[in-house]
Amino acid sequence: MSQIKYNIFAFLVLLTTCIYSQNNTEGDIALKKNNIGVFKKNATQETLKSNFYSAISILDKALIVAEEIKDEKEQGIILSKIANLQYNIGDYQKATIIILKAMNIQSRIDDKINLAISRYTCGLIYLGKKDYADALEYFKSSKAIFEEENLNALMAEVMLSEAQTYIGLDDLDRANTLVDEAILLSKKHKLISIQSAALLQSGAIALKQVKYEKALTQALNGSELAKTSGSLKILSESYQLLSNIYEITGNFQLANSNLKMYITLNDSILNEKRDVSTSEAKDSSIPGDNSEANSDEADNLEKDGLGRLTTILSVGLITILSLLTLSLYKNNNIRLKTNNMLYRKNEELLTEKERAEIAAKTKTNFLSTVTHELRTPLYAVTGLTNMLLDENPNPEQIQHLKSLKFSGDYLLTFINDILQINKIEANKVELDPEVFNLKVKVENVIAALNNSALDNNTKLHIEYDEKLPESFDGDQLKISQILINLIGNSIKFTKDGDIWVRVTQLSKSKKMHSIRLEVEDNGIGITKEKQDSMFESFSQGSVQINRKYGGTGLGLSIVKGLIQILKGKIYLKSELGQGTSFFVELPLQESEEVAIVQKNDYAKDINNLDLSSVKILVVEDNKINQMITKKILNKMNLKCDVVDNGEDAVEQVKEIDYNLVLMDIHMPGISGLEATKRIRSFDKELTIFALTAVTLEDKMPEFDAAGFNDIISKPFKQEDFEKKLYEALSKNNKSAASA
Repeated sequence: MSQIKYNIFAFLVLLTTCIYSQNNTEGDIALKKNNIGVFKKNATQETLKSNFYSAISILDKALIVAEEIKDEKEQGIILSKIANLQYNIGDYQKATIIILKAMNIQSRIDDKINLAISRYTCGLIYLGKKDYADALEYFKSSKAIFEEENLNALMAEVMLSEAQTYIGLDDLDRANTLVDEAILLSKKHKLISIQSAALLQSGAIALKQVKYEKALTQALNGSELAKTSGSLKILSESYQLLSNIYEITGNFQLANSNLKMYITLNDSILNEKRDVSTSEAKDSSIPGDNSEANSDEADNLEKDGLGRLTTILSVGLITILSLLTLSLYKNNNIRLKTNNMLYRKNEELLTEKERAEIAAKTKTNFLSTVTHELRTPLYAVTGLTNMLLDENPNPEQIQHLKSLKFSGDYLLTFINDILQINKIEANKVELDPEVFNLKVKVENVIAALNNSALDNNTKLHIEYDEKLPESFDGDQLKISQILINLIGNSIKFTKDGDIWVRVTQLSKSKKMHSIRLEVEDNGIGITKEKQDSMFESFSQGSVQINRKYGGTGLGLSIVKGLIQILKGKIYLKSELGQGTSFFVELPLQESEEVAIVQKNDYAKDINNLDLSSVKILVVEDNKINQMITKKILNKMNLKCDVVDNGEDAVEQVKEIDYNLVLMDIHMPGISGLEATKRIRSFDKELTIFALTAVTLEDKMPEFDAAGFNDIISKPFKQEDFEKKLYEALSKNNKSAASA
């Protein structure tokens, strides 16, 4: 009966405790988070004293608390710190397992900065294993984040570790450069520990280079700073380095003195290790005390007449618990091995992802550079060709010049297509919505492509759904690009046939319309095998088709990318010899505004302006491009001055009151960007256009910051050039009239 009362009492106590714990959960979590902070602070203090084992023991307790409250961010941070300490004591295997766990957590929760710190630690571990290539990869990836976040202390530490890696690779010059950068950075931001470590590393490199005087100076300076920083580890390293320097230079007394100080400090670290081991051994002996209590309890039960039954139950229970423990132990081992394998695989995937990102960035930079270098001479090719065609060439030369113009236009189209694909893949294409007339837009595209269709004896037809309004709010430029590519593709593969362009309404919800653009032809068609790959870059029907019909194989890939940006979809139906139909479905919002449709002859409009006092400055270092730009302006009855560098441009603008400046970007001396910044310091009103071959979208913020009014990309379309000139000059005319 007393046993039953005891059980009831225990149940009530347990129930009360549960209710109380529920009411105080938030307070407990806050308290435990505070405990984690205290643990981490104590561990840091122990680390500074080089008491690494004690620090690990403290962090183990912190990790238990973090796991109790399921704080994954703290778990990742603590595991990373433990891994770093394991690296410091030379247990690289354990350090690797722990850092992989940390990175797995931080990657999952997208803890960017702490993941970068863990990657740095991972690099240190690889450095310890003398796996220099992997170490450098981790250092570079972490340094990029530290630089982005202005974490100067961590940047300086990474520089030192990179230097240590290059020392291992016998590249002392590169190591020296990194150490010097670390010294400057740590000095600037008063990072005493890092500065002392950097000075010591500089001394170690100088010693390898047989520069004994520099080695001794740097080592002594580093040692003095180490004493003030409180880091016993760095101080110990300074004594070891000084001992080596004195021994090599023949000062054996000082070498012996520093060696003794180094040994003394290292002994204190080893003693701390032994103390921790002894403490753990004592802790492991505690469970033995409970066996006597259990024995006493069994005696008491025997006295109550239940001894034999209790003994049998105890033996059975112990047997079951032993079997469960053995099973759990085996399962735990299997799980640990599996987890380690998964962590390693996950880390490999992360590394591959980084390599892919680096490769993509390299490709982007390469394409940007190459296309710029191609567009600059292409400006000369297309410009000179157009000029020669306008100057009444001999009849036998006309065909050659047209062929040259065609080749130049084709090359420009190819370059622009590559840039477009590159921007789409890099997610750098942004929407530019505006009110436009969809019906007129389709009609204009068809009118622009009609001559190409007539060359193939092909007729273009348009069908516009009467249920659809005409004014929409959307990115009309991208819709034009889609239509131009699809219709152009149909023209290329359709001879003596017809092409139908249909615009229909699929559905409508308030002002939002789902429209379908259909381009149908009765050309050669596409085989079933090739249809699945038609939207991939550089994909065409076959080698024979490529030779016969030409093209870059990028048009449909661009179309698909643009449609995805517009949140639409595309599909096709085709039969070989019967023709092809492309279907594009896009969401478009109906506009309450009426789109204004106007067509200007800007060359004529410019001539209607008062050009007598217009002064234009062309800033261009390339002599051929100077001549072409000047001739284009002269044909439009516009006079201009030409200078070939940024410094002269600034001086010229100070002396002469110009209406417009056409500024190249890449020039000897100061760049066009710098020249524009200097002009803006004394003239805020002058219209300055960047006349450049660089890619516009990538550089737009840079141009805006410099003070450009607009950008004209080389080689430019004559109509675009005339339009921008007219807008700028007409604005100046109005200002002059009002004055």
